[in-house]
Amino acid sequence: MSTTFRGKSSRSTSSAASFVPKFICALALLLAGAAALAPGGARAREIVAFPQSFRPGMIVIKQSERRLYFVRGDGTAIRYPVAIGKSGKAWQGETYVQGKYVRPSWSAPDVVRADHPYLTGVIPGGSPRNPMGAAALTLGLSEVAIHGTTESMRRSVGTAASYGCIRMLNEDVVDLYSRVQVGTPVVAIP
Repeated sequence: MSTTFRGKSSRSTSSAASFVPKFICALALLLAGAAALAPGGARAREIVAFPQSFRPGMIVIKQSERRLYFVRGDGTAIRYPVAIGKSGKAWQGETYVQGKYVRPSWSAPDVVRADHPYLTGVIPGGSPRNPMGAAALTLGLSEVAIHGTTESMRRSVGTAASYGCIRMLNEDVVDLYSRVQVGTPVVAIP
């Protein structure tokens, strides 16, 4: 697979020249998150009790529940509905957040293109056809990310529908993006 992520990355230098773009990116994420929480906006995430056997700040994906948990460390976690990999595509194990991208561009991996030959070239970030949605957290696995979705694919959240990525509602991936750092541990369990 050969997914291309060409969005704004949080893995940039801390020079004064990069402050303005980072500020604008952070402001855009904040506004997108606020809009998602406004009356009429979807708010699927919730705070729930969670075992303290997982470290605070860790992302735990429970495949059987089709839920992602961000561990808070006080015996609770933020629970988000997600789409997981379809049969034969879901992964289990440990990895970490390798990169953070806002509205990344995307090109279909070969395995996706085999099923969807019309997906040629790069789909620009922000396009309504771009399956990465509002943000993407790339993982230390080949071509796997936790990412948003398109409007037409929202209904797939809560199912086993992806090629291995973890798909979230855009308002939820924006919220998670604001809570994690590059290096955040991620574990996927049955």
